[in-house]
Amino acid sequence: MSGTSAALRPPADAVPPVRHPDAPAPGELLGAHYDHCFGCGDQQPHGLHVRARAGEGVSVVAEFTVQPVHQGAPGLAHGGVLVSALDETLGSLGWLLRTIAVTGRLETDFVRPVPVGTVLHLEAEVKAVAGRKIYSSAVGRVGGPDGPVAVRADALFVEVKVDHFVDNGRQEEIRAVLDDPDQVRVARAFEVNP
Repeated sequence: MSGTSAALRPPADAVPPVRHPDAPAPGELLGAHYDHCFGCGDQQPHGLHVRARAGEGVSVVAEFTVQPVHQGAPGLAHGGVLVSALDETLGSLGWLLRTIAVTGRLETDFVRPVPVGTVLHLEAEVKAVAGRKIYSSAVGRVGGPDGPVAVRADALFVEVKVDHFVDNGRQEEIRAVLDDPDQVRVARAFEVNP
């Protein structure tokens, strides 16, 4: 974005992102990081159910279908829901870096309205990495992957360890995840990122 704030511009010592050797192959569907996640979880009845796939390099593509429960103005997607779809897509980039990261800052431009029933075609990519900071951008298009831009965002994600969630999440949900061997296996695999 041309009006990107200084906080979202990579510093001079930032390096290009490197796709982790164990990252999912291009085209591979990325799983939900948590079943009850508002963005990607299958167990969230009013969630976005964003489905992301690994792209080329350090990029992902995703789709989000705007449902009636996602509207703000009559018949149009709520702006906060569109931001959530962008955030979820940007967050999926961690699968390619094999890094657990959380949103530090997200700036969004709303270019055109997105009607209920629309499939929003999302694409995100990592631009640079500086220490624990991951600089990325995303775009959402209507009418197809090459359609007109409806929303776009620049973001700063910050790498964290699993303890970030254990220390700050609700204990009953944390316990359920820790009791799920598949969830623990995925989380630990990301933590040993060399």
